[in-house]
Amino acid sequence: MKIIETKIKGVIIIEPEIFKDSRGYFFESFSQREFEEKVRKINFVQDNESMSGYGVMRGLHFQRPPYTQSKLVRCVKGKVLDVAVDIRKGSLTYGQHVAVELSEDNHRQFFVPRGFAHGFAVLSDTAIFQYKCDNFYAPEADGGISIKDDSLGIDWQLPTENAILSEKDISHVCLKDFDSPFDINEDLYL
Repeated sequence: MKIIETKIKGVIIIEPEIFKDSRGYFFESFSQREFEEKVRKINFVQDNESMSGYGVMRGLHFQRPPYTQSKLVRCVKGKVLDVAVDIRKGSLTYGQHVAVELSEDNHRQFFVPRGFAHGFAVLSDTAIFQYKCDNFYAPEADGGISIKDDSLGIDWQLPTENAILSEKDISHVCLKDFDSPFDINEDLYL
């Protein structure tokens, strides 16, 4: 597994080692040992999958403490633009984001630590998106930042005025109106 550091510490792009031959390909999509050696100690407890069509945007989601989640995400069919936004009060990178294209062709994965809002836009006809979480989902802890917040400077690579959003995602506030429950001085990795 190749680790690619991003401009925000802790937000990691992972490229697997792919073995191809006349039958197709093989790669190890996750190894607890290797992840902990190269990224950090983690205990994933829940796997999720979604299927969406072109123009669907999901996010920017997070879980409030004490139900915060780190996520390891990948697109197993199609192509998405995946984004992590730093929402940790006091962080030098507060409000900044990292965006990465994840696809069935590049097999990349994206690690989004606790204290970040996460979302994606579907750039292909269909996308199947999978992610591991290090804490169980708690509906009462749902939170979000508006995926259409222009102040974040995210190029979603599709026209956001035509985006397909859930009712929940339409109601999220912009970052300027957001009171973050995350503090850079807290240990978010517990």
